[in-house]
Amino acid sequence: MNRKKKINQTLKAKAKKANAKLHSSNKPAYISKAERARLAAEADAAPLPQAD
Repeated sequence: MNRKKKINQTLKAKAKKANAKLHSSNKPAYISKAERARLAAEADAAPLPQAD
């Protein structure tokens, strides 16, 4: 009984890991506070060109 349980447990764990790899998360990547500040500074320093 224990051998069967252990084999099934191992197979279920492998299937769960394989399934997790197929489905990616919709969560956006983390951007640090310093990186956000740097991006904001770059956006302020380089304004969009205006048509005259």
